[in-house]
Amino acid sequence: MLERFTVQTRRTVVRAAFALSMAAAIGISGTVVAQEATPLPYTPGNDLGALSGTIVADGSSTVGPMTEAVAEEFAIMLGDEGGGDVQVEVSISGTGGGFERFCAGETDLQNASRAISEKELAACGEAGVSYFEFEVAYDGMAVVVNPSNDFVECLTVEQLNLMWRAEDPATNWNQIDSSFPDAPIVLYGPGTDSGTFDYFTAAINGEEGVSTTNYSPSEDDNQLVQGVAGDANALGYFGLAYYENNADALKLVAIDGGNGCVAPSPETVGDGTYTPLSRPLFVYVNAESLTRPEMQEFMRFYLANASFLSADVGYVSSPASVYLEDQIRLEAAIAGTASPDGPAEG
Repeated sequence: MLERFTVQTRRTVVRAAFALSMAAAIGISGTVVAQEATPLPYTPGNDLGALSGTIVADGSSTVGPMTEAVAEEFAIMLGDEGGGDVQVEVSISGTGGGFERFCAGETDLQNASRAISEKELAACGEAGVSYFEFEVAYDGMAVVVNPSNDFVECLTVEQLNLMWRAEDPATNWNQIDSSFPDAPIVLYGPGTDSGTFDYFTAAINGEEGVSTTNYSPSEDDNQLVQGVAGDANALGYFGLAYYENNADALKLVAIDGGNGCVAPSPETVGDGTYTPLSRPLFVYVNAESLTRPEMQEFMRFYLANASFLSADVGYVSSPASVYLEDQIRLEAAIAGTASPDGPAEG
């Protein structure tokens, strides 16, 4: 089962973030002047005591835990500051399933482990839904096997393709390498609504969505963890954070993307050496939802603390300049001076 960090741990992280962020210079009339490209500290633009309402989020199982972490800390902050009652509901139906709801106007916030597709963009346009896109972290995909597997330490992209390609995939380990045993390969992976599925298939098979169907799919990464942990012949893939929180039940496989075997870690994901299975993570915000005070404050809080909370849930923070740029865009969006990233054409 996926382990979760305690609320106290998250509170400590966020308060440390506030202290570090205040290293930015404070100008006349309280205006924050960034001396470097660092995220600005959270500063409310509305009366916190008057906030109320429900924020509905759905989408990626990878980004979901981060949004949950932000929601927990946001609730703690409101309590500490005597703020109002804001409920944040986070569901997980996969990036694709979440975009279906988001582009139908059913949710306020979309967690996404990939950028919106052309098909989803068209659906948002047809429904008249406009949105803003914000990058919140980086993640590496972990390829894992059962801990009893003593023959797989590193796999090339070509070997992964042999397992996961749509046509004539390998079904036995000795088809991958003659030194491997004559034993069946039992595959576990995200379902087709998952952004992780989309990204992995594009990186490994050369085309998004192209994959063998001879595997056990799930939109719940915890089920994938349990599947690999319970089968000596298994191999699976999912976000690095799920491996790190279940490392005692899994064995991590290094990947050779053409420059030697590299295992995923915060360092190799951050410096770009873990290829081709590293990716940015996003949240999409319905532009109409952003006119509500509670949504404005939640997103201000999210972007001010994403760099710190991303590490809390096992991801790698995006460059500091990205968060600062997103904060500036968010304020422009709230003020009505920024054009949405996806136009409403319906």
